Amino acid sequence: MPIKIPNALPATKILEHENIFVMTETRALHQDIRPLKILILNLMPTKIETETQLLRLLGYTPLQIEVDLMQTATYKAKNVSPEHLLAFYKTFDVIQHNRYDGMIITGAPVEKMRFQDVDYWDELCEIMEWSLLNVYSTLYICWGALAGLYYHYNIQKQVLSKKISGVFVHKTLIKSHPLLRGFDDTFYAPHSRYGTVRTEDIRRAKNLDILTMSDQAGVHIAADRSCRKFFVTGHLEYDRMTLAKEYQRDVENGLHPTVPYNYFPNDDPTQKPIMNWRSHASLLFSNWINYIVYQHTPYDLSMLDAQHQQE
Repeated sequence: MPIKIPNALPATKILEHENIFVMTETRALHQDIRPLKILILNLMPTKIETETQLLRLLGYTPLQIEVDLMQTATYKAKNVSPEHLLAFYKTFDVIQHNRYDGMIITGAPVEKMRFQDVDYWDELCEIMEWSLLNVYSTLYICWGALAGLYYHYNIQKQVLSKKISGVFVHKTLIKSHPLLRGFDDTFYAPHSRYGTVRTEDIRRAKNLDILTMSDQAGVHIAADRSCRKFFVTGHLEYDRMTLAKEYQRDVENGLHPTVPYNYFPNDDPTQKPIMNWRSHASLLFSNWINYIVYQHTPYDLSMLDAQHQQE
């Protein structure tokens, strides 16, 4: 929770410069509290595993959060029971009149396909356009990030001949950014994808910054300067065994995958993987909730229209 301090205390500017969460007495007097509303569009086939990973990370914040889970109407998941989807998931037609403080759009195993050939592409475009007026900040993950960069900025996806799979070292480029509060100069993060974007394409885009990247895996986190859209090409939300399960699945499907980089001790898939990204996963989601969504979303979400027009 924020530190409440006197308005004129000299420490205020110092702490704010360091991205320490402070709240002046004046602001505290006018503070109304309501639960944050977060929407998760889960495009992963392993829906239960993915929703658990994301909810765990969202649960690290002390703030009260209400979550809606959404699936596409134009494509039905085959790896989860219809009962689970019926009980816990909504479709866009049900939630389109709602407004949300934040939204997460997950990855999907369709990186090799043209965006237009994905069954639910038109529906996803409608959702991404809707989010501009109805969601304060959206976090796009993996294929979701590639799709968001293409839709919003016309940044082309590059299909790779070899899958990026493993745990890679990343550099923190903009250390003062609120999303990166507490990040080390270098940190580890998992990747699992056949698609990427070129660094130079993002640098040419208006109002986009690269926050973190890897020499081996490329751009990791990009953000628009209003903090309304974040694009994360990796999978900091992954559990310890997620890459191992994907590797074993590809082995069983006869794809002859390369052992995930820097993941199994001695590159031996029979050994327990090393998990060295948990703390930065927690920081990423906590910072997004605490410093982006909670700090900047208007109390009255109907004001999102006015904010969008000003940007």
